[in-house]
Amino acid sequence: MRAHRVAVAVSGGRDSVALLHATVQAARPLGVAVQALHVHHGLMPQADAWQAQVAALCGQLEVPLLAERLTTRPQPGDSIEAWARRERYAALARLAHEAGADLVLLAHHRRDQAETFLLQALRGAGAAGLAAMPARIERHGLTWARPWLDRPREAIEAYGALHGLPVVEDGSNQDPRFARNRLRLQVMPGLNQAFAGAEAALAAAARRSAEADAALAEWADEALRACSEGEALLREAWWGLSPARRLIVLRHWLALRLGQGAPQRLVDRLLAEWPQAVAASWPAPGGQVLRHYRGRLRVDHAPTQPGGVGPAAHGLASPPCWPLRITGAARVLVQAFGGELVVEPANEGVPLAWLANCELRSRSGGEQFQLAADRPARSLKKMFQQQAVPAWARQGPLLWAAGRLLFVPGLGVDARALHAAEGGPRMRIDWVPFAADCSIGEASADGR
Repeated sequence: MRAHRVAVAVSGGRDSVALLHATVQAARPLGVAVQALHVHHGLMPQADAWQAQVAALCGQLEVPLLAERLTTRPQPGDSIEAWARRERYAALARLAHEAGADLVLLAHHRRDQAETFLLQALRGAGAAGLAAMPARIERHGLTWARPWLDRPREAIEAYGALHGLPVVEDGSNQDPRFARNRLRLQVMPGLNQAFAGAEAALAAAARRSAEADAALAEWADEALRACSEGEALLREAWWGLSPARRLIVLRHWLALRLGQGAPQRLVDRLLAEWPQAVAASWPAPGGQVLRHYRGRLRVDHAPTQPGGVGPAAHGLASPPCWPLRITGAARVLVQAFGGELVVEPANEGVPLAWLANCELRSRSGGEQFQLAADRPARSLKKMFQQQAVPAWARQGPLLWAAGRLLFVPGLGVDARALHAAEGGPRMRIDWVPFAADCSIGEASADGR
């Protein structure tokens, strides 16, 4: 694609400086603007000097520079390499959007690709991991490209020397505590000496892995359509596949639903436990939970209780009863049940007049719910079973007014309230469990 503005990620090292220079030389005759992006990690005492050196180079090349200094720090137990990579790409995305660029160039070359392939192999990765770094990918609303991924580093070094480009020397690249450094310093030299063309062969293996992964993903997409319903994976259809295909479809479904590759231990547990499960759940990355009910596997958020917001914030009593005064649209946060009651105007629903003096209650047993006007009221347990409401969706609070059960999470509004002769506005009621990563602002129980 031809971008109206091309951004180049520049650390100040030999490869990225050469890429910036080469991009400027190629882009200017075409009338394409170039933008330099720099991320200051704040980890090395020399980082200020490196940013100043990048700024000086950009001044010589007449290229605008946007830089960001990271304010976060690795948490105990974090891999510094993984943290720096994650935060760097997030910062680069922010800078590129700020600059109005839609294409970001990265200076990775063939040796980087070969090292990444080996590191992934040593971690036991499958085809997706062994594909290493893509030459081009769409992410964060941007195109990320690595134009030198098939180029040997020697060619890049020669380019930099030819043009006398100033470079940053990062001493941490010699630190054997980091896995990539150990591979680069201790393994790759011997490998290249023992096997001629090892670097090129490893990079080629990464390309073959990327091709295989793309083909598997296409097949898995097709197979998943026959094994899923909405966002749920259907156990019976999934079990009808061969063992090898079951594994591929399960991994693919997990990656789509979780937003990341699933840990091997989770895949192993599902393969061993899900086929015989009646009602079960498994913890998943990112505070998510996998839940099985009636032959369907879904991803749900583990309930959390955001601090400082909820019944206590509105002066409500402790369980099992919270009196409420709702006079209009409202979002009532209920920490004890891990969710919020959402009340909105509707053509059909509960009379608003009833909600001016209502209350939330825990289940106590014996409650009766009427699903429709032409059906008898039945116990909540029987209604939950009849409507296939899974166990984890039965935990929300019940809404009562004047001795009437108005609303039950998972079932909806009781038909007796829905068809009441009371005049005036009507309100739709929903129960929304908290997402594990939600950020909730304060709401008022009386709709103000």
